[in-house]
Amino acid sequence: QVQPVESGGGLAQPGSSLKLSCTASGSLRSYTIGWFREAPGKEREGVSCISSSDGRTYYADSVKGRFTISRDNAKNTVYLQMNSLKPEDTAVYYCAVVEDATIVQTSSSALVLYWGQGTQVTVSS
Repeated sequence: QVQPVESGGGLAQPGSSLKLSCTASGSLRSYTIGWFREAPGKEREGVSCISSSDGRTYYADSVKGRFTISRDNAKNTVYLQMNSLKPEDTAVYYCAVVEDATIVQTSSSALVLYWGQGTQVTVSS
């Protein structure tokens, strides 16, 4: 059993940065880890993920060039560095343990193995 726990959300001004962290009770090392987000009135969408085998990353078009995902296996932590934040980035961000990157790429929430509890990110002036 792997129980992800997110941290690092909060209130940010447009154009600023936040860094989310995802750690877990069990080891994340052998899993692809993804970040989803859910804005009010919208479906949960896959934002980014990083594979366990080769560190390959994926980014949704809406965040490409602004967000960076990374992992530190020694700390059992995955990070999502979010720069140049926009009001449309406002959402609850969830860390997700998945078997394959396509689950994040296709926003297939039903196939996520384990979810974190979510952390709120609000971008507003």
